[in-house]
Amino acid sequence: QVQLAESGGGSVQAGGSLRLSCARTGDSYNNYCMGWFRQAPGKEREGIAALDTDGTTKYIDSVKGRFTISKDRRTKTLYLQMNSLKPEDTAMYYCAADFRRRWLPPLSPDDYNFWGQGTQVTVSS
Repeated sequence: QVQLAESGGGSVQAGGSLRLSCARTGDSYNNYCMGWFRQAPGKEREGIAALDTDGTTKYIDSVKGRFTISKDRRTKTLYLQMNSLKPEDTAMYYCAADFRRRWLPPLSPDDYNFWGQGTQVTVSS
């Protein structure tokens, strides 16, 4: 049973940094796409960063240059380094995995079928 567990969320002031982690267990897949998503109160869940088997990445415009997605194949951990945080980055952050796709990481939540429980990120001004 595939399980994803996020950690690293917290409260920071604007301009600060956080590093989110997503530990993946229960599978032995080598080909997959994984992504980070966020959902603020009253808003739809949006994909913010994703990467594929070969490490190709994709970001939404609002986080380009500030956030970096990466992975550690050995520990099966996905990371999201978030710098220059803004109050509008406040949301619940989720990681997700799709083992049906090897390349071209999507940012649509509909393309992912395994999800973690989320970790809260709060940025104060």
